[in-house]
Amino acid sequence: MTALQTERITALCEQLKLARLGAEWPALAQDAARTEASFADFLERVLASEIVARDERRTTTLLRLATMPVNKTLEQFDWSYAGGAPKAQILELGHLSFVPRAENVVLLGPSGVGKTHIALALGHRAVMAGHKVRFLGAADLMLQLAAAKAQGRLKEYFNRAVIGPKLLIVDEIGYLPFGRDEANLFFNVVAKRYERGSMVLTSNLPFTQWAGAFADDQTMTAAMLDRLLHHAHIVQISGESYRLKDKRKVGQAARRSAAA
Repeated sequence: MTALQTERITALCEQLKLARLGAEWPALAQDAARTEASFADFLERVLASEIVARDERRTTTLLRLATMPVNKTLEQFDWSYAGGAPKAQILELGHLSFVPRAENVVLLGPSGVGKTHIALALGHRAVMAGHKVRFLGAADLMLQLAAAKAQGRLKEYFNRAVIGPKLLIVDEIGYLPFGRDEANLFFNVVAKRYERGSMVLTSNLPFTQWAGAFADDQTMTAAMLDRLLHHAHIVQISGESYRLKDKRKVGQAARRSAAA
């Protein structure tokens, strides 16, 4: 094999946008020669290498588009701390059968018990499975919806960010109350995705208190919950905040050090 031929093959790979193949084919060719592999075996290996590269690029793109602040997995979840987390139910949700069925998951519980971690982990699993995911805090979602409405781009935003993702994750519903316009916009998010796409929501409020977070509009909140919970898995998580436990441990250690 001449240097000129190597340059031509590299140029062809670039022209065909076969980035991984352009980088790896020389080593694959050497390995094929060493093992006396057939031409068909060599071709299969180089094509498989490019498929792996494309899957990796697709996953990287999906992770970027998901806008998840950090990567969390169910394997990282500390079940010893989360004594009030229904492990069997959460692991079952990790199989993602709810996504193709356009079912919702609602994670309820006090602050710091792992709701966001679980939501992010489900989002990560969905990305790894090839699904388009979008993660947004409830406050950020409202800001983006309000901005799109003010700019006359609300339909475009709904098509791209609300209807487009296979899985939409909205974190921290109820931490900040919505005004009436915001509540109506969020109702439309739920209505647009009803029986069309899955949502994962987290909230520190029981459903009986959701109206207070949605402009005290009992009628609209009831209609929203009717759609949201029609096909839903409710995950109730009890327990104490991880962050408070960690602070208490630090405080106890400091007191022991001072006493010593």
